[in-house]
Amino acid sequence: MQTRAQKSILIVDDDSQIRKALSEAIRRMGFTVDACDGGEPALEKLRHAEYAMVVTDMNMPTMSGLAFLKEIRRRIGNLPVLVITGFGTVENAVESMKEGATDYLMKPFSYDSLKKSIESMMMRTSGDREIVTASPAMKRLVALAENLAANDITVLILGESGTGKELLARQIQKTSRRKDQPFVPVNCAAIPDTLLESELFGHEKGAFTGALDRKKGKFELANHGTILLDEIGELPLLLQAKLLRVLQEREIDRVGGREPIPVDVRIIATTNRNLARECSEGKFREDLFYRLNVFPLKVPPLRERQEDILALADRFIAQFSSAAGKTITGYTDEAADFLKTHPWRGNVRELENVIQRAVFMCSTDRITLYDLMLDIQDEQNQAVNGKIKDMEKELILRTLKEVNGNKARAAHILGVSVRTIRNKLNEYGKNFPDGEKTASWQDAHA
Repeated sequence: MQTRAQKSILIVDDDSQIRKALSEAIRRMGFTVDACDGGEPALEKLRHAEYAMVVTDMNMPTMSGLAFLKEIRRRIGNLPVLVITGFGTVENAVESMKEGATDYLMKPFSYDSLKKSIESMMMRTSGDREIVTASPAMKRLVALAENLAANDITVLILGESGTGKELLARQIQKTSRRKDQPFVPVNCAAIPDTLLESELFGHEKGAFTGALDRKKGKFELANHGTILLDEIGELPLLLQAKLLRVLQEREIDRVGGREPIPVDVRIIATTNRNLARECSEGKFREDLFYRLNVFPLKVPPLRERQEDILALADRFIAQFSSAAGKTITGYTDEAADFLKTHPWRGNVRELENVIQRAVFMCSTDRITLYDLMLDIQDEQNQAVNGKIKDMEKELILRTLKEVNGNKARAAHILGVSVRTIRNKLNEYGKNFPDGEKTASWQDAHA
């Protein structure tokens, strides 16, 4: 069952004509649409309503699209964001992706490319997304989770950030008797403490300044379904006490309400913290911990299930290359070796982001080591930096050879500017005039 929030998209653009055109196009796709003329009013809307995703322009006055994106990530977490930029530069798109954009579109773009991007993002975040694994340990974990789905036992999913805890929670929900009822995720780390009680339990009109209408909380929205309390270790102690009462009494109190409201909700919680240690340090209520820890499931980090790395990379390549309209069939041997040996401290989420950027950078039918190294800043990055520069040099000079020294054609093939080509040749100390023949290239390459 899809809620209105799962079919609603927020558009943010200071140009009224573009807002109107985007709104009409997205409504044609079957979504409901709200629109704002800037980042500040959009953030206010995001405080009071839920959306499946946000579509935002990059170049806006007062608050740039990049600043708006950063605020979304700080306040809301993983809400999908499609960034639209008219500058047409690799740098702008890459910068937005580094800050957490889910996808980007360069102006001008077609209705079909917009539709394809939105559908891909919806698929990426929907409950239909499957767990991809070749790891025996992970397969056992998934089987155990599906067995737990048959009853309403409370589940606590443990694991590092980015391991796929929410995906496992969704797997439990969609194989449970509540599969046709709402699934409501709540990121406890992304909602400000001052708003969290209202977000969880709702409020009555006039309960506090700014409470202009009655609002249902997440527990009411999840009634008869499943609520996911993501990163529950971030919950303040005061709200931990109120959550404990919900678990015990199966009823909630709206802020400013007079009567308790019964709720029938299956609870799944996730955390990347050691809650037992948090209890001993007085940071987490011990009674709440025991209420949540009825059946713990621990998701292993990606580095402990290496069988999954290339399987996941294949899935992400297929997904993102399709969305980008590219035909990418895999990766070079050097790229595969890197994928298998990188520590992946950000786990599956880091791998997904790296593959998305690699697909964006890739100009052939296979991802190279250079494509993968766009934004990985660690000791392994330093170790192969020289090799990457050699590969870049080889690629530029080989491309120039194939086009007989035509810098404009080489820049077009490589997806960079002519100035970049000239700067790189100066860096290499190579004189490569336009139209130079292949025989001369061999001298330049020597």
